[in-house]
Amino acid sequence: MTVIPARFHLNGCSYMAVGHSAGNEKTEGTGMNDGPDMANEQPEADDDAERAQPIFNLPRSLVVTLALLAVIYIVQDYVLDEDTRAYMVVNLAFTPLRYVYPLREQGFAWAWTPVTYSLLHGGIEHILFNALWLMAFGAPVVRRIGTLRYVIFWILSAVAAAFFHAALNWGNETLLIGASGVVSALMGAACRFAFPERRGYDRTHGHLYPRQSILGSFRNRTVVIFTAMWFAGNLLIAFGVTLFGADMGPIAWDAHIGGFLFGFLLFGLFDPLPRRVMPLARP
Repeated sequence: MTVIPARFHLNGCSYMAVGHSAGNEKTEGTGMNDGPDMANEQPEADDDAERAQPIFNLPRSLVVTLALLAVIYIVQDYVLDEDTRAYMVVNLAFTPLRYVYPLREQGFAWAWTPVTYSLLHGGIEHILFNALWLMAFGAPVVRRIGTLRYVIFWILSAVAAAFFHAALNWGNETLLIGASGVVSALMGAACRFAFPERRGYDRTHGHLYPRQSILGSFRNRTVVIFTAMWFAGNLLIAFGVTLFGADMGPIAWDAHIGGFLFGFLLFGLFDPLPRRVMPLARP
């Protein structure tokens, strides 16, 4: 996430501040067990994966997501004038400051900003970085859970990431923008099924592998190594170590962690497939 100075009015007061955040999400500163194995069956492919004509081997709904993020960014940075852009960011970005004041004395931005912030980005590096990780880890999750569950997953993981950030920055005047909290949730979800033991990460066929239990995931060496490296990277960011270059801006590491925990711990609620499913047959 990135920090961008901005001015906005909350509760009739004008605020101006520059805050900080972590991860690839950007913060803009503002004033404000198990069933039996199935012998020779393949799991049914979800409707989205079956009907989609893949682009770069991506499910259609993921392509639509990438296009939507790109259009919003182009409008935000290249079409709108500075004042309109600032108004858009203030009213669509998430800020912990908003929840310090009585909600009844505000408009309704407190209701939609825990989701809409995930559609905004603070620079070309920011959106490209998130798009690459979204393609890498979103594809197997979308193929597995389908479009409707994916949309619900996006909304709820965005909310979880935002309020995890708010819990650690209560009353902070920063503005949080970026899809990386959701991307982190997709990474956490993928850890539950797309890292088959001794095979590494499988973006193409990972959606067909059995879902591991939470404890079972920690017996998977690949998952443990990936998760340890992921958390180590975010903790380094939390302590001020720059991993992705200064141009990325301050990173909302806490929103990343909130998203990852949501995806990893709650993926079973979105998974339409049983815990034990035969993986894709290989010739």
